[in-house]
Amino acid sequence: MLRIIGLDPGLRFTGWGVVEVGNGNYACPGCGVVSVPAACCPAERLVRIFTELGAVFSRFDIDEAAVESVFVNQNGASSMKLCMARGVAMLVPALNGKEVFEYGANCVKKTVVGRGHASKEDVRRMVCALLSGLNGDTDRSDSTDALAIALCHAMHKGLPSLAQS
Repeated sequence: MLRIIGLDPGLRFTGWGVVEVGNGNYACPGCGVVSVPAACCPAERLVRIFTELGAVFSRFDIDEAAVESVFVNQNGASSMKLCMARGVAMLVPALNGKEVFEYGANCVKKTVVGRGHASKEDVRRMVCALLSGLNGDTDRSDSTDALAIALCHAMHKGLPSLAQS
């Protein structure tokens, strides 16, 4: 059995989702969102993301991590803020001795939905269809995006096709 955590980083909302792969089956033992109050300064936000993701790693026996690659905005300040959160999202698994893999948003959508420009709702619907009995918060797209990232990694790793599960 392999446990992959997908991470969708953001300074306000960082989605996480754990996908368990074993015996040709896929399951979600947990997912959620690290929500940080807007009033927090950037340093406090990073500490909160670090601490809460660390707790997720303590709770689940994670084998590998997959993180969404940087999407460069026209707004440089927004891109820099995203990079800060992404750095923490990559640091936590690395400090836990786990390899970190990166996937672009279009790659994740194409792999999971079949279209590289699928909507967030399309991603949510497909993740919910593929992972019956989700255990966690799927109300925010951040958690379903994180699960999609983990599923993308599983498929690119050559694990059993989701169609076989």
